[in-house]
Amino acid sequence: MNNPVVIVGAGLSGLRAASLLTAQGIECRVLEARDRIGGRVLSTADPNRPDLGKFDLGPTWFWPQYESTITNLIKEQNLGTFVQYTKGEMLSERFPNEPPERYILPENSGARSIRFIGGVQSLIDAVAGTLPPGIVELETRVTAIRLDKAGAITLEADLADGKRKKVSASVVILALPPRIVARHIEFSPALPPNLMTDLVNKPTWMAGQAKAVAIYDRPFWRESGLSGFVSSWVGPLQEIHDASPPTGSGALFGFFGMPVKMRRELGEDKVLKLVIDQLVRLFGPSAKNVSSILYKDWSRDSETAIEEDFNPLRASPSYGQPPKAEVWEKKIIFAGTETNSQYGGHLEGALQAAEQAVFEISNLTNRSL
Repeated sequence: MNNPVVIVGAGLSGLRAASLLTAQGIECRVLEARDRIGGRVLSTADPNRPDLGKFDLGPTWFWPQYESTITNLIKEQNLGTFVQYTKGEMLSERFPNEPPERYILPENSGARSIRFIGGVQSLIDAVAGTLPPGIVELETRVTAIRLDKAGAITLEADLADGKRKKVSASVVILALPPRIVARHIEFSPALPPNLMTDLVNKPTWMAGQAKAVAIYDRPFWRESGLSGFVSSWVGPLQEIHDASPPTGSGALFGFFGMPVKMRRELGEDKVLKLVIDQLVRLFGPSAKNVSSILYKDWSRDSETAIEEDFNPLRASPSYGQPPKAEVWEKKIIFAGTETNSQYGGHLEGALQAAEQAVFEISNLTNRSL
């Protein structure tokens, strides 16, 4: 291959694809629109108390009993993990103005969820650490991909300083949510209509969702025999979990049941006041003593969501590889968690998609030798 493989998107799938290509001696570049790596992985600290740890505003868990790809990568990178805290009773909040009910879940009632010491960002940083310097180019937003009659590929990108650049590629890996590809990248010649329809109809995992993390000096709810796990029909958070690091500070995080439209109408300050009110209702007056509250509304992230994503997913959609790309066949390869049929939406799906994309490129390279 005369030109490098160009990967669009520096989330887990894009970075892992770059790492695997680099290990095979195949030249690559990663172009990322954001000013950071990680995509929908976002582990954040309290800006005033970084000593309390990092907390996940994107994906949080993996399940080693089912997910071998991520489990093997974690062992290879020697990353620290720990089991999600579930000891004690769960709370069920069914009706407004009624106290929550307490339940003891039977042991082994669900698969053990595993978390990362330092948040999922530790996995992103480990994969990025396998890359030679300069491969990832941040604040480089791909706007067009062109294929000429001789089969040469050129990508056009906008830079943060207002300039534009062109990048030549032998093959392009699109490690982005399919709807972002369909909405924000112009293809010349155009992608086949059935492929575009497939991309538009693949909902972006997490795009309509928001997460809040309330950080405390200690996990005080455990002292009352509570696990931190809550199911609520009242809201604004419909599902809450203990988000504490393995030692030290405490934290509770929740997913919103509140629709995107309502979150926007209320604004962040009012939304977070409702969150604290709910935590006080559930866990008592100690829940008022937050060190900080972190919030991420993924529907407002233009690199993640488009309007069609504003209705949060209630179950895993049917994901998988898009149909054949006709003239673009063997020129563009789709990666990212939404292209994996078995683990779509999971970190495992992102990694398996990266492996599949690199497998296809390895076959192309071998055939061209």
